[in-house]
Amino acid sequence: MRPDPMPEMPPATESPKSPPPSGKPSRLNRLFKLSLDALSWLLATPIAFFIRYDWAPPADTLGPMAVATAGLFALKLATTSFFGLYQRSWTKVAFRELGDIVRAVIGAAALGSLILLWLGPSLDIPRSVAFLDGLVTLFLMTGMRAFARYRHEASLGQHSARRAKSVLVIGAGEAGSLVVREMLRHPEMGLRPVGFLDDDRKKVGYRIATVPVLGTTQDINKVVRSHDVDEVLIAIPSSDGRVVREIVGRIEGAKAGLKYRIIPGVYELLSGQVGISRIREVQIEDLLRRPPVELDTAAISSYLTDRVVMITGAGGSIGSELVRQICRFRPKELILFGRGENSIYTLERELERDWPDIPYHSVIAGVQHIVRLDYVFRRYQPEVVFHAAAHKHVPLMELNPEEAVFNNIIGSKNLVTLALKYGVTHFVNISTDKAVNPTSVMGASKRMVERLVQSAALRASPEQTFVSVRFGNVLGSRGSVIPVFKQQILAGGPVTVTHPDMTRYFMTIPEASQLVLQAAGQGKNGEIYILDMGEPVRIVDLARDLIKLSGFEPDVDIPIAFSGVRPGEKLYEELMTDEERGDATAHEKIFVAKPSPLDQGALERTVQTLQEAALRSDHAVIRRELKAYISGSLLEDVPA
Repeated sequence: MRPDPMPEMPPATESPKSPPPSGKPSRLNRLFKLSLDALSWLLATPIAFFIRYDWAPPADTLGPMAVATAGLFALKLATTSFFGLYQRSWTKVAFRELGDIVRAVIGAAALGSLILLWLGPSLDIPRSVAFLDGLVTLFLMTGMRAFARYRHEASLGQHSARRAKSVLVIGAGEAGSLVVREMLRHPEMGLRPVGFLDDDRKKVGYRIATVPVLGTTQDINKVVRSHDVDEVLIAIPSSDGRVVREIVGRIEGAKAGLKYRIIPGVYELLSGQVGISRIREVQIEDLLRRPPVELDTAAISSYLTDRVVMITGAGGSIGSELVRQICRFRPKELILFGRGENSIYTLERELERDWPDIPYHSVIAGVQHIVRLDYVFRRYQPEVVFHAAAHKHVPLMELNPEEAVFNNIIGSKNLVTLALKYGVTHFVNISTDKAVNPTSVMGASKRMVERLVQSAALRASPEQTFVSVRFGNVLGSRGSVIPVFKQQILAGGPVTVTHPDMTRYFMTIPEASQLVLQAAGQGKNGEIYILDMGEPVRIVDLARDLIKLSGFEPDVDIPIAFSGVRPGEKLYEELMTDEERGDATAHEKIFVAKPSPLDQGALERTVQTLQEAALRSDHAVIRRELKAYISGSLLEDVPA
């Protein structure tokens, strides 16, 4: 449940000499603005008369002109006061704020026109004067505000011109143009856009927000030299990692020490906001990212919206990202289940900040304790379960195989048993590519979990769906290679890689989480879904890229050392066995494996034997049973 709010601290006592803070213009400032507008109103009506009479009004129009000027002045004063036009800054006026000026002027003109329809003939005032007066008033009022903002930005630009950095923007699309406009609006930030580069040759030669498109990305060297560029901004959030990698390579070859930054990929721009505040250093994820995932939101909403959703391992990298993605579909309640109290606490604070209207219940517990787990199911009645709780570190599970049994196998068995008992409609098991032809205890334990989920699917009611979703390594997750490499680089090296030919599949945390939600919406019971991980990446190449992004030269500033393959590790991972080769699903990035035949009796006997061996910490029996059950396993008998 949401914790009680923290008691508020008493407000600090302000010094009597300090003026009270206020976001509103001062009274003198408001009077000054009103005076300028009043002058424009007084000028607008005579100009309207001159326009009405083709700049040659009759001599007897002076009286009607004075009456019309006074009447329309009063109407304009009333409507502009109603819309609060003098509570706003002129130097920072935005285009959307002009709407209130238009409404105020139209209001005055409409009222004036109605009055003139009634009294105009008797006052000898043409009925068109109110309309013409409105046009002139609108032109004068908006013109003064535009001039005030121009003068303000010009003065800021002159002040910051000496220290402004020349910025070259890669990408003349929506993201690039928005960021350039923000740079131009805020010259005090010291960023001066000198031009765009874009591979769409139709844009070359055009100007966007007054900034020219100077060429394509092939012209980086020439443009950097000719315009003395200080920084390059990569503003193509929808591009894949190959494109970003090529651009970064060209930038690094164009000028020694040239700084470059990037607008994050679409996964980080879910809010739809693009701006200077979003610019950051290029990260390894940018070099590996792929085109954005197109989600079938209707399929996902059908099983998440207004449902009670439980996430095990909610404080972990995948679990917490699943929580964030699930919140977008407005669940009825969330059950945050995990053993790490600090991680759950941090997630609570994030939910309070970003999703304050979504109820949640935090449960600190382990999945291997079935009595505690039964209480949670009985109390909160989850309808959808995402199972992301697992021990995942291969070398540690080689040394502690009983913990892989307790947490991964027995814990998962408890979960599927209770999901069946309490009528959970969707059970989604998060699996790993290490479950394919496993050579480690961890991989074998996750293969057993897939079989337990498959067994539950055979016993499920027609209204229940039990599936597994299998994918490879996740960039930036806890204990993964990227954080380890960053720590080693920070320490001055060496960066340790187990083997020069070691390859792995990689995916970003948000991409993996979104595809998990999509796969779960496929709705076919008992299947194993495999996420399209793209091409495998050599770990040593990943290390070299990360060293370069950190501003160092691989094997010169930061050495790379090969430490040798660890127990249970493979040089490469697979996403499915030859027997599992299946078909694509309705989603282009999700495949389904052909299920293997399942002997439920053999599965239950193996799990029981593993549990008994784990209670005795009998490593040899655990390895023997895993090897015997999983066909084709290459588990090594590491001494207990």
